[in-house]
Amino acid sequence: MTMTNGIASHASDETRPLKVLIVGAGIGGLTAAIALRNQGHDIQIFEKSHLATETGAAIHLAPNSNGLLQRLGIFAEQFGANPMERLTEYSATGELQREIDLTESNKKWQLPWLLAHRIDLHNNLKKIATTATKTHNAIPLRTGSRIAQVDAETATIMLEDGSQFEGDVVLGADGVHSVTRHAVPGGQVRAECRGKSAFRFLVSKEAAVNDPITAKLVQHPGELSIWYGRDSRIIMYPTSHNTVLNFVMIHPEKESATDTDGSWGQQGNLEKMLQIFDGFDPTILRLLGKADPQSVKVWKLLDMDLIPQWHHHRLALLGDAAHPFLPHQGIQAAEVPKRLKLYHDIRHDRATRIQGYSRIIGEYRTDEKQLDMHSFTNFNFGHDEWDNSTQRLREWTWNQIPNPYWRMPIAFGPMPGPRQTHLGVPRDGTKSKFTMASIKFKTSRTVLQNLFPPGRKGWRFTSPDTIAYASFSQTTLNNMEWLGGSGYKHIGLYIHGVEYVKDDGSVIKGTYLPILFESLTDPIVSGREELGMPKLYTSVDVYRRSSSYRIRTGWEGALWGPSY
Repeated sequence: MTMTNGIASHASDETRPLKVLIVGAGIGGLTAAIALRNQGHDIQIFEKSHLATETGAAIHLAPNSNGLLQRLGIFAEQFGANPMERLTEYSATGELQREIDLTESNKKWQLPWLLAHRIDLHNNLKKIATTATKTHNAIPLRTGSRIAQVDAETATIMLEDGSQFEGDVVLGADGVHSVTRHAVPGGQVRAECRGKSAFRFLVSKEAAVNDPITAKLVQHPGELSIWYGRDSRIIMYPTSHNTVLNFVMIHPEKESATDTDGSWGQQGNLEKMLQIFDGFDPTILRLLGKADPQSVKVWKLLDMDLIPQWHHHRLALLGDAAHPFLPHQGIQAAEVPKRLKLYHDIRHDRATRIQGYSRIIGEYRTDEKQLDMHSFTNFNFGHDEWDNSTQRLREWTWNQIPNPYWRMPIAFGPMPGPRQTHLGVPRDGTKSKFTMASIKFKTSRTVLQNLFPPGRKGWRFTSPDTIAYASFSQTTLNNMEWLGGSGYKHIGLYIHGVEYVKDDGSVIKGTYLPILFESLTDPIVSGREELGMPKLYTSVDVYRRSSSYRIRTGWEGALWGPSY
């Protein structure tokens, strides 16, 4: 019998946080900043404005977008968002066209469809981003920082005051008039008005309720109402716990022509607005007249041709910088370049499709051409981008592994085991320890060859002698990294002097292992599925003394085989 002791350090894979520069502190930029900060990255945000005044308006939080916010610890119900519970459609003159109670259909979605105040959402995002917690640092927010130029290759941004900042990646979330977009091939495209503008403003629900004539328009909480004209429409829905009414008044741009550049804060004219919508239902016009003239803003609806890609080197675009949506839906280190391409691949097709939907919805309906809103809602709300992107990233990561080992269940990707980490990184097994004992004996070749695979095609002994040699070899392993520092035992029969003749005539010579017994399920499963090894379970007890080494095998208390 021979015995061997051995010590076979695994270099750990060190990763460092990425330094991410985000241009734009709107809803998209702040949300991205919080999500990346929560993943451990170092974030800086650059915003051209001073965020002193934000335009008052409401915003839809569809169930899937609401889910993303909740994953970041943002619960819109806590700052006034109310559920969307009813959809009512009227003709321009006030005849009821359609009325839908959404109570039952909303049960299809995991999370509620909410109507939130845009300022409240933005303020909460800003507060969470810039506030330190026990687990996360506050994100620096540099207001009054106008971007002059972006170098996508080096992830460097230059401000108009001449200062420069360099990171690992730049995210352009600087809106429809994006500067960062110009650093992406094909990004010189400009957002343009396609003939529509919108008035936006808020009215107290109390003002509507206190007027007996307008009270009937706000009887139901969470109701979105739309009045359809030939080329104009009025959209009204509540927010702030159903205490405030949000209005969007879409109309031909030429009727309210101003020198506005499409930004949200352009002052509108209440009297002009009422003139444009003259001929609509007198009741809704009466309610519109309750608006504070100073609160009425006019906004050109900007659209933009598709750009071929949203990323370039270490720069990626998000939100309106990449794909401005029209408002008709109410939604708005070395691997960095590869990851940004993955981001583009994941998001581009879906965002482009929804962008197309928003254009179709914006077209004024005719009997011949109507969008199937049921199908669109299912496509829109039935998607969770967090779960989708998580899985796509997993699959991409798995595909980066040159030769991963797979075993069931494959839904979780390459499994950690003796040959690889959960990321597919090969293990070198250097910190493990082992003790091996073996007994070599001679016996009948013709008996041993019956242990070759059935059919024995290509299998043979190197020598025609009727005497052949084999070994029982037992190994005790400890300090196995893939087993959390523990170990196991195995014992196998090794037949020496065997060769295998391949179909092309080449010959492989070596030792053949017909059976290997192991004392732990994990190596049995990994060896069988990853390598096709002939493994079975057995208990293996080893009793080592100064002059002896005894092995006892068994199953469920029953011993089998001789003891050595």
